[in-house]
Amino acid sequence: MQLTGAQALIKSLEQEGVDTIFGLPGGAILPVYDPILDSSIRHILVRHEQGAGHMAEGYALATGKAGVAMVTSGPGATNIVTPIANAHMDSTPLVVITGQVATASIGSDAFQECDITGITMGITKHNFLIQSAHEIPRAVAAAFYLATTGRPGPVLIDLPKDISQSTMEWWYPESIEELDLPGYHPEIDIDQDAVARAVELISQSERPVLYVGGGTLKSRAHQDLLAFAERTKMPVVTTLMARGAFPDSHDQHLGMPGMHGMYSAVTAIQKSDLLISLGARFDDRVTGQVSSFAANAKIIHVDIDKAEFNKVRRADVALQTNVASALQALEAAKASPQNLDVWWKEIRTWQERYPLVYDEPTTEGPLRPQHVIEAIAKKAAPGTIVSAGVGQHQMWASQFWEFEEPGTWVNSGGAGTMGFGVPAAIGAKVGRPDRTVWCIDGDGCFQMTAQELVTARAEGIPIKVAILNNAYLGMVRQWQEMFYEERYSEVYLSADLPDYVKWAEAMGCVGLRATNLKEMHEVIDQANQINDVPVVIDFRTDSSEKVFPMVAAGASNDDILVHPLLRGGAQ
Repeated sequence: MQLTGAQALIKSLEQEGVDTIFGLPGGAILPVYDPILDSSIRHILVRHEQGAGHMAEGYALATGKAGVAMVTSGPGATNIVTPIANAHMDSTPLVVITGQVATASIGSDAFQECDITGITMGITKHNFLIQSAHEIPRAVAAAFYLATTGRPGPVLIDLPKDISQSTMEWWYPESIEELDLPGYHPEIDIDQDAVARAVELISQSERPVLYVGGGTLKSRAHQDLLAFAERTKMPVVTTLMARGAFPDSHDQHLGMPGMHGMYSAVTAIQKSDLLISLGARFDDRVTGQVSSFAANAKIIHVDIDKAEFNKVRRADVALQTNVASALQALEAAKASPQNLDVWWKEIRTWQERYPLVYDEPTTEGPLRPQHVIEAIAKKAAPGTIVSAGVGQHQMWASQFWEFEEPGTWVNSGGAGTMGFGVPAAIGAKVGRPDRTVWCIDGDGCFQMTAQELVTARAEGIPIKVAILNNAYLGMVRQWQEMFYEERYSEVYLSADLPDYVKWAEAMGCVGLRATNLKEMHEVIDQANQINDVPVVIDFRTDSSEKVFPMVAAGASNDDILVHPLLRGGAQ
């Protein structure tokens, strides 16, 4: 069967079970847009290529499947670099297809030419510059295999326009061997000697902590984690990228560690004698000052990526495998620590003394942002998916929303990409249309990618957006107040410019505003009754609110600063 390269690309995506592409056409990718008309794949037309990438990420994080985005060459390709970098940092499976100028024009500075494979070489698992139409099926199959196996991540396919217009005899790889990926072996046999050493360390421990990272979700190990934790009685902390991997409501869960983590989670790690890292990479936002991080703890490090071992903290035992396999091996070996009653008694003391708190909400505004999040969460349906941008609102959402299952927290961790929240929420809703999706956003983040609400309205994707509008770049303001003597340089945004209600309405959405507690409850109830169009709520929040607990950048986690309401006894 003779197909054009464009037809072969779309047919290859169908072979991989793709149901949605997020994209924006342009000259170099235009031939591929014609066969989409005859395809079962849904195409969602975005308003900016960055939105396409973040939507694909949101789709991937909510479903566990690879997200797919397609854009044109030149500026279309460079506009999606940020989502690619974001997916690379957070190990999110992504397949990005970019158009490229005709083969004969490559290197001539042709109109809308750019070396996107060169640009993205350091932020993709792999990328392909297609040389002939015959290569397309293999490249697509390999891209999905690479993106979703081992440590997941983004893969890019760059398709010159002349190749998409040329013809080939249709074929599709029937085995992994046909993908021609020498040296890539994502399936790793677990080292039983390393398991035995890990079991020995666990048996000797009296103050262990399960340090759960995003790799736990990537390997779908949440049930294995629950079983292992409950049998061993170990305390569990879940990083920003692992929220939902272990139920927040569980008695053994201490919350999130790190710069804005729970006091009990941060301190338990610091005082531990054994830290079992499950798919976490010892990120600087978790470790603080590395030399003082869990200084007296032995380290068992489980990771699918060998490059993570000893990168930040030297492991006493390194287990190169996925988290599910590691937990199953430890469970089979009946790995158990010492009696943990004394350890838990100490932890409970920290939990009781230093809970998450904030100042009492006032009847009249401005609103407490933490209270807004709690109010939305209390009225949300079970299984609601929450996305966030980056900054104070992201930390408050992670702190004050209880996550009970995987795939319900969609955020930008490693790259810290402002503007991630709205498009990611749209992608999550496309992937899980049965779920309610709330985006907890800041006014700074919202202004970066709000135009994608036009996409949501046009495509019938009814997300709900809560803007915690404090009229500032809040996290920057917090740092300027605490570390720059309240010298607020270029951080004020204005509460009224733009008018978020009118902006939402101009994009075809429902726009609401709340300035006090009564209005807050009313607009949340109103938003929950609207399920056919996107809703945007402008919550006027207190600009002086800061995120606590907090560990200053580069400081020791031992110097964690709790909320002023709790100060006096914290170290």
